[in-house]
Amino acid sequence: MTKVLFKDLANIDYQEAWDIQESVFQKTVKLKLDNQRIINGKATENNYNLFFCEHPHVYTLGKSGKEQNLLIDSIQLRAKHAKFYKTNRGGDITYHGPGQIVGYPIIDLEAFGLGIRTYIENLEESIIRNIARYGLEGKRLKGATGVWLDIDKAGKTRKIGAIGVRASRYISMHGFAYNVNTDLNYFDYINPCGFTDKGVTSLEKELGRKMDIEVIKQELLEDMTAVFGWNLIK
Repeated sequence: MTKVLFKDLANIDYQEAWDIQESVFQKTVKLKLDNQRIINGKATENNYNLFFCEHPHVYTLGKSGKEQNLLIDSIQLRAKHAKFYKTNRGGDITYHGPGQIVGYPIIDLEAFGLGIRTYIENLEESIIRNIARYGLEGKRLKGATGVWLDIDKAGKTRKIGAIGVRASRYISMHGFAYNVNTDLNYFDYINPCGFTDKGVTSLEKELGRKMDIEVIKQELLEDMTAVFGWNLIK
């Protein structure tokens, strides 16, 4: 079974985490291409990676996003102790901050027999299973990625998990953001994922209590391992 190496980067600056991702991503792509060129020799095993982390306050904009979905200027950003980055992932604008589990799987989708749509659905399913542990029913919303609550209740639909990925040569990077104890006020300064008519929530808000994020991380690892069938190495 293909190995996936897990590391918790803890609280880390967004750019620093992105640099780590890019380095691992480029090495993974290079080894895949090198292995494809081997005719008679033995290929080198290409292990894959899953990073968890939390970021200081930051807004990130995907390739298909619109900068006007950030509703504050650079001076206001600094006042909120937040940064802004344009990224090479899919999707529109989102927020990352303390109390949010951000996951970055860097894997070969082909090695796991996954297309990009199924991969995204597996990320969503992992969060859906995790919130189900706490009595919440997460669903997918037609025309959007992520995990949502009350999709059939007008004015009540809200997102608890966001997805934004990049894949090249079927190697993935970026990933998901799962609101656990997230300060939801920071979402007031953007149109989250480009939506103006839907809300954002967190596990803490839904359950009415602060959650132990370390416990949630361990549970989420179990959920992802079950969904993806990974041989996870901690």
